[in-house]
Amino acid sequence: MNNRLDRPFDPARDRVVGNPRAEITLLEYGSYDCPHCRAANERISEVRGELGERVRYAFRHRPISGSELARRAADLVEQAATPEEFWSAHVALMTRSRTLTEDDLHAVAAELGVHTDADARAVEQAAKARVDADIASSLASGVRYTPTFFINGLRYDGPWDEASFTDAMLGSLGHRTRVAALQFASWAPATGVILLLATLLALGLTNSDLGAAFEAFWQTTFGLTLGNLAFQMPLIGWVNDALLTVFFLVVGLEIKREFTVGHLASRRSAALPIAAAVGGMAVPALIYVMLVPAGDWRIGWGVPMATDTAFAVALIAMLGARVPVELRIFLTAAAIVDDIGAIVVVAVFYSDALHVAALAGALGVFTLLVILNRSGVYRVSPYIVAGVVLWACVHAGGLHATLAGVLLAAVIPTRPPPDYRALVAQADAILSAEARHGGEQFRHGPSEPALRELDAIHDRLESPADRLLRHVAPRSSFLVLPVFALANAGVAISTYVIGGHGALMAAIICGLALGKPAGFLLASWLAVRFGLAEKPSAYSWRQLAGAGALAGIGFTMSLFIAGEAFPVAQDFAAAKIAVFAASALSAIAGIIVLFGARAPAR
Repeated sequence: MNNRLDRPFDPARDRVVGNPRAEITLLEYGSYDCPHCRAANERISEVRGELGERVRYAFRHRPISGSELARRAADLVEQAATPEEFWSAHVALMTRSRTLTEDDLHAVAAELGVHTDADARAVEQAAKARVDADIASSLASGVRYTPTFFINGLRYDGPWDEASFTDAMLGSLGHRTRVAALQFASWAPATGVILLLATLLALGLTNSDLGAAFEAFWQTTFGLTLGNLAFQMPLIGWVNDALLTVFFLVVGLEIKREFTVGHLASRRSAALPIAAAVGGMAVPALIYVMLVPAGDWRIGWGVPMATDTAFAVALIAMLGARVPVELRIFLTAAAIVDDIGAIVVVAVFYSDALHVAALAGALGVFTLLVILNRSGVYRVSPYIVAGVVLWACVHAGGLHATLAGVLLAAVIPTRPPPDYRALVAQADAILSAEARHGGEQFRHGPSEPALRELDAIHDRLESPADRLLRHVAPRSSFLVLPVFALANAGVAISTYVIGGHGALMAAIICGLALGKPAGFLLASWLAVRFGLAEKPSAYSWRQLAGAGALAGIGFTMSLFIAGEAFPVAQDFAAAKIAVFAASALSAIAGIIVLFGARAPAR
């Protein structure tokens, strides 16, 4: 969502009070029938009193939807002939009574001297046009409720108390740090940038004098000990088997959401990305098998199958308007289907010897999770506790432990509760009841019982899957994946590593850089040709080929599968170099194709 002011502040056009040359501009989208705007009005006065000539305040109209009184008040105040009259009427409408009434409008109309002759009607039409323009700019600026504040053109989402307002407008270090972090996290390519930096850091450390110590660090063993029982793994094992489970949990939740309520929920919308993803997995694997001689390397056919969603989406987002939204959705959906294929490949072909007793325990825990789902349990904590036990059983059973994240995601409820309207009505009733006590003495906010009730309603309004994604997905993107890259991307670049691995590296590079776009394009064309899918007119076949090239960025999943497929250190190192080279080639090719491509005429 947009967090910047769509229509820049204009002193000649906006209603503004304060020093015209002030360094700080506080702009509010508000409504005269909004009790929160009335409460915030007092905070604005306090801030202006503290900052004085350093701040100017502007007001734009965003009448509450469905409130005829709010719209009439906005139209009325805009009929003021001078700025002084406007601000006098503005303050009167905000403060004259506890809530906006017809009497307030009559009183302000009398003060403004509004009449009904022809000249007055012309003024009224101009006033309505100004209000309409403010409403349009609020929608374009991402305003969802009133009041919404913008400080120097950037939306302010913090608390409305005087100290917070002042910190934001003065640009204190803490506020600047928080805003910068939120802006970076909301930037689409942010995950890819962090992943790239972690990769470069791992490569730099591995090829420096600290290389031996860096490698030894990841081999440090630690774990849990209880009497004669001990569970220990090297640090890199904890990263790849435990920490990466969080990533697989997020992937599983995103897959489930897409297939239940997202872009893959209907057969028609899912057909094209599914076909592209299947072709993008089959052709690279076939190329790999054709180029690699028979032997131990054959097991690595899964390496060129995978697509790194973070890098692909980051690059396609950086191309901006050159890439239609429909193509971004297509690539994201295809990458999700690709993740499903990678998960199945890991489960079937890259697991250890199986232990029946532990797998039986895993089945029992999974059954318990299904019962929780069918029983309508909406709290997240029971799923997380059972998920930890499931992880231990899957790990002991010989399957790759990260699959526990996918299994857990499969049983966490995705849909909102069936009684959604009843819950919203209950929340509205609680808020309305609390609002009636807003002006009472010895009441400084919502009561504790009301807060507890609202908290319980919120737990029911938001599905556990959405709640987990909201809390866990950022940690997966900005913690789990960078740590995984640090632990796995380090490789000593030398002729010793590359020598003797030409066939292996050529197979991976050709599979990702050539097989991915070829499989993407061929499978998509066949699906459309035989009527199984329909290509949206928003993007061309050339743009689809560019998305296929970006799908050749394997990285995270390719490194993960390579680590499972090649136990010999030299083989794994050569595979990593090949994955890096293929991902770089795919990124360059995709950018070139998409940058020069034009969308078809609508």
